[in-house]
Amino acid sequence: MPFGGGNKCGCCQKTVYFAEEVQCEGKSWHKSCFLCMVCKKNLDSTTVAVHVDEIYCKSCYGKKYGPKGYGYGGGAGTLNMDTGEGLGIKPEAQAPHRPTSNPNSSKFAQKAAGSDVCPRCGKTVYAAEKVVGGGNSWHKGCFRCAKCGKGLESTTLADRDGEIYCKGCYAKNFGPKGFGFGQGAGALAHSQ
Repeated sequence: MPFGGGNKCGCCQKTVYFAEEVQCEGKSWHKSCFLCMVCKKNLDSTTVAVHVDEIYCKSCYGKKYGPKGYGYGGGAGTLNMDTGEGLGIKPEAQAPHRPTSNPNSSKFAQKAAGSDVCPRCGKTVYAAEKVVGGGNSWHKGCFRCAKCGKGLESTTLADRDGEIYCKGCYAKNFGPKGFGFGQGAGALAHSQ
């Protein structure tokens, strides 16, 4: 214990006296300083997650240091456009999305000299990189929603006029509109 009556707080570096002390990872903290570094929520022994000398709530820790990518959603089928910039995470730059530029959307107009041609980029699609969806052959990298650029699978796409979309963009752009056709579980249903 240093001269002055108590250990130094891991946050404010002031003396922590016994009555206001919280210990974590061998360090002392004031109860009022034992907060998540990001969202400033009060922490306790069951909600704290430590990374080096920083303390986080489990939610912010997971967002900042947890696994990322497809399949690591925020729960119960949620989608999220949070890039993590508020947590100090630098978003990865994505290649700009290019919608299909082929004016002829016919399935048969896509074939050239017996080989498959990708409707998105117009280049030949070879067997090793071929993905079939919407009646066409696509490169794996081109098999994305025409509106938002999200990667698709054969079970997650909807096609219209030779173009492919994720189910969300398809519903927004081509689905029913008006009262009673809201998006999500909390939408009101209108019956006649």
